[in-house]
Amino acid sequence: MTGRSAPHAPEPVRLVVADVDGALVTPDKILTPRARAAIQRVLDAGIHFTITSGRPPRGMQMLIDDLHLQDPITAFNGGLVVRPDLSVIRKHLVPREAVQAVIEILSKSTLDVWVYTEADWRIRSRDAPHVDREEWTVKFPPVVVSTFDDVLDRVVKIVGVSDDRDIMSGCVAAVQQAWGRRVSAALSQPYYLDVTHPKANKGEAIGVLSEMLAIPKAQIATVGDMPNDMLMFAQSGVSIAMGNAGPDVQRAAKFVTKANTEEGFALAMERFVLDAPAVPQGRWP
Repeated sequence: MTGRSAPHAPEPVRLVVADVDGALVTPDKILTPRARAAIQRVLDAGIHFTITSGRPPRGMQMLIDDLHLQDPITAFNGGLVVRPDLSVIRKHLVPREAVQAVIEILSKSTLDVWVYTEADWRIRSRDAPHVDREEWTVKFPPVVVSTFDDVLDRVVKIVGVSDDRDIMSGCVAAVQQAWGRRVSAALSQPYYLDVTHPKANKGEAIGVLSEMLAIPKAQIATVGDMPNDMLMFAQSGVSIAMGNAGPDVQRAAKFVTKANTEEGFALAMERFVLDAPAVPQGRWP
């Protein structure tokens, strides 16, 4: 690890907030024994631990149960804040007037569109790309519909899906230009564009967790790999980008660990949380 400025005494970490896909779990969506052990060491040290994700709450249930999480969990990038039993503490719905317009923007750009409510996941084609993988990831099936008209006032997240990175980048810009601060639009994976309420983003989620747990933001560590994680990096005292993150995401973090194929999450806990460094920036050797 190399430092980039003079050493100083950092705030002690009292809460770790980990992104799930691309950070906590492997590309095969596996929580490794070493990652599980690192989380237990964090908890044993008296540090709170929770997860945040673009996934719905039901899609994180297996991790909540496996890790015996006790603190609030932020789903849909902060669209829902739930207890470990998945009961809702807070929610932010996509403004009704934006829902249909965003769906039209994504559809015109040839993206497949998914719509999530608190209770279910709706799609228009069962054979569309990434549906099977998403169902395997979240462990519950989608509802196939011909229209989303009956849930326009109950939408927590809209997802545009495409493997064309240029189209995805264009759609992020188009949604942001059309709806400005009335929605949040960011990539949660290279092939997923998440559109949520403007307060349903990971930066806001850190503020909510800070308030609920009475832990200053400077004492929160965040771990992530995608552009939507940069928002929580900016709100936390210790920010850690995965080695599989893009250059912009890595530059936004104080520290860079190894990839999620190389036990990057466990290494981040061991090096940057449990063995707190004395320099403000650096990366794994």
